[in-house]
Amino acid sequence: MAEEKKKLALHWKILIGIGAGIVFGITMSSIFPFEKWSPFVSWAGDIFLRGLKMIVIPLVFTSIALGVAGMGESKSLGRIAGKTFAFYIATTAIAAVIGLLLVNIIKPGVGASLNLTEKVSSVSGQKVSILDQIVGIVPSNIFEALSTGNLLSIIFFAVIFGFFINKVAIKDQTTLKDLFKAVYEVIMKITFFIISLAPYGVFSIVAIVVGKQASDIQGLLNIAGSLGIFVLVIWGGILFHGGVILPFLVRTLAKVSPWKHISKMSSTLLTAFSTCSSGAALPINIRDTQEKCGVSAKIAGFTLPLGSTINMNGTALYECVAAIFIAQAYGIDLSIVQQITIVFTALLAAIGSAGIPMAGMVMLTIVLNVVGLPLEGIGLVLAVEQLCDMPRSVVNVYGDSCGAIIVAHSEGEKLTI
Repeated sequence: MAEEKKKLALHWKILIGIGAGIVFGITMSSIFPFEKWSPFVSWAGDIFLRGLKMIVIPLVFTSIALGVAGMGESKSLGRIAGKTFAFYIATTAIAAVIGLLLVNIIKPGVGASLNLTEKVSSVSGQKVSILDQIVGIVPSNIFEALSTGNLLSIIFFAVIFGFFINKVAIKDQTTLKDLFKAVYEVIMKITFFIISLAPYGVFSIVAIVVGKQASDIQGLLNIAGSLGIFVLVIWGGILFHGGVILPFLVRTLAKVSPWKHISKMSSTLLTAFSTCSSGAALPINIRDTQEKCGVSAKIAGFTLPLGSTINMNGTALYECVAAIFIAQAYGIDLSIVQQITIVFTALLAAIGSAGIPMAGMVMLTIVLNVVGLPLEGIGLVLAVEQLCDMPRSVVNVYGDSCGAIIVAHSEGEKLTI
């Protein structure tokens, strides 16, 4: 019998989709106006993203409730939750400090042209306080939280629900756990089907993003000028954090090869890069971390959904760099205390940012408000938001998986990396 042909791995298909999308976007924008051809391409990306968003809420709720219920005694839950929170908060703080150091050393905002400022009317939620966001974690109506996609509230309720499953009669415990396990398995089957469409969805998304930028020559010139150094600082900081700090922690704390880990997570990271969304990459992250890395369902189901909401390494780094870049552009000298305040605020804002439109920009308004910087400065960085969003989404998602394998190793699980 002839050997069955080896199928091309998903991450290679996604890479081909990204490459084809870049070529297609540039070519089409050079021939036709962006508005003419984009509607015929964007639908595929929209369907792919809607499909991922469709399964995120049931996947998060069932995986966390099942994971917490599977931990049994409260000591196990408290121990795993404590390790998870400690890792996420520590790495997010480290990322913010890296951004702070780089922006102070390179000073990309000094001499930046304020003529690059764009309108910031599209940024909502400028008056939202960190305390309000933290209080909002407890849902007043769980069905409203489910319908609006408020992940922090959903995670909170799922943890409570999973914990109290172990407090009912044994018969009811078994019934509920079997039910949640069955629902989770069905959701994962749907997830695998949607993931198989990733190359086509990624092609569409990248083609639209590249095509839109290629049609805006003036915007590209601006990016190549004053904002180019700002983008390089963001990318440099994220590459250092994601290529040095997190791999070092994986090697030291999980005792596995960080490069093999990155290789196994390639589909997840490419999806995060092309969609600029931790939420969109979450279903693939859960699959890869469980199936390819050997993390148990109970730990992956708890740490990864939680991480996609509160573990924002790349975003915290971006907030610090952007805030000080704006201060430099306006000629405002920030004291050491003010800069430490920026780090602390970026850390807290990252934890409480779920469920808000344009969360990254809203977080930046919070940071600017705390240290008294002009909100109009956001217009300086809006032109390169997409370029900065892609790498920070990757390091956000990679940090989640690092947390999962480190916690799994600390709990005595045998990883397959």
